[in-house]
Amino acid sequence: MRRSLEALETPAATTALRERPQLAIRALTYGDLPDVIALERRSFPAPWSLAMFVLELSKPSSVCVGAWRDEELIGYLICSRYHTVWHLMNIAVRDDRRREGIATTMIEHLFGTAGDHDRYTLEVRVSNTEAIRMYESFGFRTAGVRRRYYHDNNEDALIMWRTEGRPR
Repeated sequence: MRRSLEALETPAATTALRERPQLAIRALTYGDLPDVIALERRSFPAPWSLAMFVLELSKPSSVCVGAWRDEELIGYLICSRYHTVWHLMNIAVRDDRRREGIATTMIEHLFGTAGDHDRYTLEVRVSNTEAIRMYESFGFRTAGVRRRYYHDNNEDALIMWRTEGRPR
């Protein structure tokens, strides 16, 4: 383990970490929607409409946040509360910014805002193994399958639930 930590402590790695601008997480506004829609269209084969985003932003019970670096939107998360359950509806990160912990940071922000011990659910493509692993790291577990859920290719979705805090 020490060897891998030493690799991270090289001058080049330390300089790269210092030079990377801070990630800012804040609530989305209607003015952010053009950038959100652009990212949505680049991220998904069957993107949400503008009306769907407007609806979620207008709900007082929704948590809608974006991740910015250098004043540029690089990710967003949409989560709605339905009675006693939070539904993680939509999350996207720009292709060239994936695997930098941005989705993880937004989900951690969600739990900090909405409650770490509340119940959460989501659907995810069965083929999206990286997202499934990330959700599992937050304590989500597969509870079923929605057959032919995604209309663009009729792919199944895993239904995942998180009923307690993040595993340690």
